[in-house]
Amino acid sequence: MANLNGFNANEVEPSTSFEPLPAGKYLAAITASAMKATKKGDGSYLELELTVLEGECKGRKVWDRLNINNPNAVATQIARGHLSAICRAVGVMTPRDSVDLHNLPLVITVKLKKRDDIPGGGELTNEIKGYAKKDAAGANGQQSQAPVADNTPPWKR
Repeated sequence: MANLNGFNANEVEPSTSFEPLPAGKYLAAITASAMKATKKGDGSYLELELTVLEGECKGRKVWDRLNINNPNAVATQIARGHLSAICRAVGVMTPRDSVDLHNLPLVITVKLKKRDDIPGGGELTNEIKGYAKKDAAGANGQQSQAPVADNTPPWKR
């Protein structure tokens, strides 16, 4: 048993499902970041938490991991390329700390992919495939606030 004395469900909004974001472009900002060790302990990655700033998905979060320090040169090259894209998108070309990239709007391109870490697969997750300047989405970021207009569920495409 666990003591729940003091908890009142009437005072807390119930949680909603954690379905992945629909594929599309979103105006977002990095709201948290941390350098973490890889599972093998032979490198580290920068974990980024991004929060969608507008549209139907406002407030939703999506994460990215950049393998900044990894024995795999290709993984490192890809991560550094993504970090460069983020820096250019937010206009901070020489950040001293990942915090320098926080709370600055940028456009993220989100895709759906099947998770490969769950036996049997089939469950979908989000993957950030690109970063761009807020202005790159169009005037006033209008293009970025709505996901791709396709009402077909991703599992039926």
